[in-house]
Amino acid sequence: MNTHHLSNPPATEFAARRRGMVLVLATAALIMILGFAAFSIDIGYIALTRTQLQGGADAAAMAAVQELPPGLTFGAWLTPGEVAVNARTVAVDIAGRHKAGDRLSAYCDGERDVRFGQVTWDPVAGTWQKVWGVSPYNAVEVTLRRDQAAGGGDGPLPLFFSPVIGHRDAKLSVKAVAAILPANGFYIPPGGGNAGILPFTLDEETWDNLINFNIGEGDLFHYNPETGAVTSGSDGIQEINLYPAGNKDLPPGNRGTVDIGAENNSTSDLERQIVYGLNEFDLNALGFPLNFDNGPLTMQGDTGLSLGFKDALESVKGQSKALPIFRGMPVGNGNNAEYTIVKFVGVRIVEVKLNGNPKRVMIQPAPHVDPAATKDTTGTSVEDATMFTTATLIQ
Repeated sequence: MNTHHLSNPPATEFAARRRGMVLVLATAALIMILGFAAFSIDIGYIALTRTQLQGGADAAAMAAVQELPPGLTFGAWLTPGEVAVNARTVAVDIAGRHKAGDRLSAYCDGERDVRFGQVTWDPVAGTWQKVWGVSPYNAVEVTLRRDQAAGGGDGPLPLFFSPVIGHRDAKLSVKAVAAILPANGFYIPPGGGNAGILPFTLDEETWDNLINFNIGEGDLFHYNPETGAVTSGSDGIQEINLYPAGNKDLPPGNRGTVDIGAENNSTSDLERQIVYGLNEFDLNALGFPLNFDNGPLTMQGDTGLSLGFKDALESVKGQSKALPIFRGMPVGNGNNAEYTIVKFVGVRIVEVKLNGNPKRVMIQPAPHVDPAATKDTTGTSVEDATMFTTATLIQ
């Protein structure tokens, strides 16, 4: 019987086979690594494009919303349609200044991608309530896209390497919502600034009659929004006289000036506040926040109506300002009077007459947008609001 002995392959042959297997595995691993790297490049490209689109949408919405004040309820001089045309034009222009992946200019269809509506704070739900298509508008939503089949400026984003696995492009869409929100409080932002508050006050009953029933002392003055000038004539908005007709229940020796800041403000202090607004020192001197989160505010009165105010008041004629509104009867006399302030409203001075009698400082309701204003937390509707924050992104 013959016995056959199986011999092991030579060492050199085994090493060659081993090297061959390693080469196959290394090649497969390299393909996977390159695939992941290529996929990562496309993922990064998609993320970059989304960021570019979001930046364009944010900027477009913020710019467009600043076109809305001319259409707000009190003092509106443009129709909702006219406001929308202006805001759409701005949104398209600003969006087009931003890149969108392989496009040097993000595409925005003014009719399709820009819409308008109202945004107010719901104090019960603690959320922003958005209603689109309802005027007067205080909010703009801008959508920027790379998801349209037509393949134009808003067509899908072509990818570099993903086509090898069947994905030729990516479809992207982003939104931004900006609003000017109903406001009823103030703070001085970091870095300083001023709050455009007049150091006077008006009784709530007179104000409510003016805005709810259009009961004033006539429509004798015309405000020109293009020039900011005030002339004799009608503009459809009733006016009232701060002194004395509006404040019929003022205490003796007081004509409705209030100390918003240090007690016993001098005439020069009040003039400064009229022209430039309240500064951080004024608000800090109050000793309490200038808002109504904890109920009404109590402000000390001041005496008289100085002729020295005339030039200061004349210099801000036609400008919108905030005015404190008091409820009930003031307590005390003269500079000992105390007012219960329940809200701030937006007004415009249209006449100043402090020589002779009767003295007049005629005002009319006006939308007032203030960089120091804080949002209204009571749910005031856009239709009823006269005070607004500056433009802010809420989405």
